Amino acid sequence: MAGGSAIKGSRVGAGPMGEAERGDAAPRLYVSYFCSNRHETRPAFAADVQAPETWDCPRCGLPANLDSENPPPPPKITPYKTHLAYVKERRSDKEAAAILAEALEALQARRAAGEVIY
Repeated sequence: MAGGSAIKGSRVGAGPMGEAERGDAAPRLYVSYFCSNRHETRPAFAADVQAPETWDCPRCGLPANLDSENPPPPPKITPYKTHLAYVKERRSDKEAAAILAEALEALQARRAAGEVIY
């Protein structure tokens, strides 16, 4: 006899699951939210709470609101900035040239003093 079970076709917690055993379901409020990709999401909230104005669409991740005709636009994505781009925002070309000249003078002074520079 292959390994068997005394209770076949059953699982832990299985049994009749009617309203009598679980109790009455709490009253719910279903609210429709719409994203710019025209997806509709209907989360359930407790009937006695205020539903939020916005909700993230579970299908595409864009923000959604209650107005099906005017969903919120997708957020603007700013491109990645390099370190050099941030430096150029802080310094003008004239300031950069002065800093470079100062660094070159210091390097030449170290070389003239006989210091090994790699």
